[in-house]
Amino acid sequence: MATVRVEVLVKAPAPRVWAAISDVGAVHRRLLPGRVADTRLEGDVRILTMPDGWQVRELILAVDDSMRRMAYAVIEGQRLPLTYHHAEFQVFDDGDHSRLVWLTDVLPHAMADAVRARVERGIEEMREVLELNES
Repeated sequence: MATVRVEVLVKAPAPRVWAAISDVGAVHRRLLPGRVADTRLEGDVRILTMPDGWQVRELILAVDDSMRRMAYAVIEGQRLPLTYHHAEFQVFDDGDHSRLVWLTDVLPHAMADAVRARVERGIEEMREVLELNES
C-alpha cells in the first residue's frame, strides 16, 4: 500500500483549524468552498457533492478531539481507479499557527503520484480558506 503524506503550516490557531476539520458535515463551507458544492451526513457516511454533481461517499471512521485527528475511507465515487482509499487529518500546535497533516493510504501503489497531486492541491486550498477566515 502506498502512503501519501502532505503537511502545511496554517496561519491560524490549532483549535480553530481543528474545529473546521472536525466539522465533518461542513466541508463545502469551512474547508473547500467552490471545490465541494454540498456536504450531507447519513449516519457515519459523509456525501460530498461536487459542482458538476459528482458524489463521493466517505465513511467517517474517527473524530478524536483529544488527538485532533479525523479519519475516513472513501467507499464510493472515486474518480481515480483506486481499490482502497483511507485518509486522516491531524492538527498540531505550531506556536501561534498550526500544522495540518493529511495522510492517505491508497491501492494500487501506482496511483500514489496522482493521489499526491490532488492532496497537495487540496491542502493548499484548505490552508487558504482557513487563513482567510482567520483575518
